[in-house]
Amino acid sequence: MAHLSAPISLPARPIERVLSPFSRFMRLESAGGIVLIACTLVAVAWANSPWAGAYHHLWETPLGFSLGPWTVSHTLHHWINDGLMAVFFFLVGLEIKREALVGELTSLRKAALPAAAALGGMVVPALLYAALNAGGAGAAGWGIPMATDIAFALGVLALMGPRVPLSLKVFLTALAIVDDIGAVLVIALFYTGQIAWGALGGGLLVIALAALANRLGVRRPIPYLLLGIVAWSCFLASGVHATVAGVLMALTIPSRTRIDADEFLEHADTSVHAFRAACERGTSVLTNLRQQAALQGLENATEAAQAPLQRIEHDLHVPVAFGIIPLFALANAGVTLSGGIGGALAHPVTLGVILGLVIGKPLGIMVFSWLAVRAGIAELPAGTGWKAVHAVSWLGGIGFTMSLFVAGLAFPDGGLVDESKVGIFAASLAAGLGGWLLLRRELARARPVAPSDVRGDRQTGLSTEPTERHPESSGAARTL
Repeated sequence: MAHLSAPISLPARPIERVLSPFSRFMRLESAGGIVLIACTLVAVAWANSPWAGAYHHLWETPLGFSLGPWTVSHTLHHWINDGLMAVFFFLVGLEIKREALVGELTSLRKAALPAAAALGGMVVPALLYAALNAGGAGAAGWGIPMATDIAFALGVLALMGPRVPLSLKVFLTALAIVDDIGAVLVIALFYTGQIAWGALGGGLLVIALAALANRLGVRRPIPYLLLGIVAWSCFLASGVHATVAGVLMALTIPSRTRIDADEFLEHADTSVHAFRAACERGTSVLTNLRQQAALQGLENATEAAQAPLQRIEHDLHVPVAFGIIPLFALANAGVTLSGGIGGALAHPVTLGVILGLVIGKPLGIMVFSWLAVRAGIAELPAGTGWKAVHAVSWLGGIGFTMSLFVAGLAFPDGGLVDESKVGIFAASLAAGLGGWLLLRRELARARPVAPSDVRGDRQTGLSTEPTERHPESSGAARTL
């Protein structure tokens, strides 16, 4: 069977030609961050405009449904933060599982550096925030500067193009994944109210049923979707934040393929030959039963060669990056600057967030990374030095989405939320700009990338750097 070096090019339909500019934009690594920034600016402008009342009234609109004697009703803001964000955390859980199985967290040696860096990037910012707010009204916000927004951080790296070493991108991704694990634990352990143990037990039982379905070989997404909705409802009623259910459900999604690459090629080759043999002049696939059977065989082989985890993660990327996260920003980023930016910046909560993200994050990442390397349990990313790691450590200070989420949990009554948001905005901007400038200067001093080192896509301008093949696409995944 001939080796295909590029995807098959199909004739463009009229609607595809119309939407092609948007498709090219959505394929950009930084596209999600651009949409997120746009929604943030709209939210801030709207909340400080003559129509500010409409902005706040919109998110407090009640939305619910009734089913017999059961009635569920919450505000639109609540549905976004506790409902749609559960899908975001489900995607985070899928990424965590993938990295633990076939990525940068598969072994202690590979995970040591990003794990140490993430730990430092959580502990030091929390301590700096607490130093300014311990015993005060904003003491509960210590978890706000601990988070890293992986989409924004990788988006800034993408702005540097193919000059950024792949190992540095992998390090930042793994760091952010471990950071997400820490954020989930902090939310579950410290930002949970009174627990209803019966509802929590019911939710954990549903998670166990999903894990059993995985063991029994259930691969279709519908059963997991239905179980996930029940688990989410139980966690919502338990007092443990419902987004934790999203992470736990993600861990039950099957990660094994049913057939390996060789078996897939054999099945695909058989189906293609059968399709070719069934060709008859003047007939259509719509009426040719043998061709339909061959196509169904090829479709079954394609499904069996993909891990459900891989397929679901791929399918969720666009709706989460371009739908859920921008909507979350639109609903939560509307800070009212009635007292002026200067007054907000002088508040201990704002200063604590800025100090934690801009100073604490880089300091914690660098110190803990240095200790891990010095102890001999980790090593620097290939082809990079401490200056490059220092530049990337600044990108870890872009908290944004996760920080906004934790701020809402830390101050549920709305008090001090605006001050924390101002700190998040200012710190994320400073950290992103600082990381970009430092990395730009470091890459300018490094050896330019030779044309043979990077394969570029001339049509889209995107780099197609060679990446490690995940065993999920081969027979190795079947042993996981």
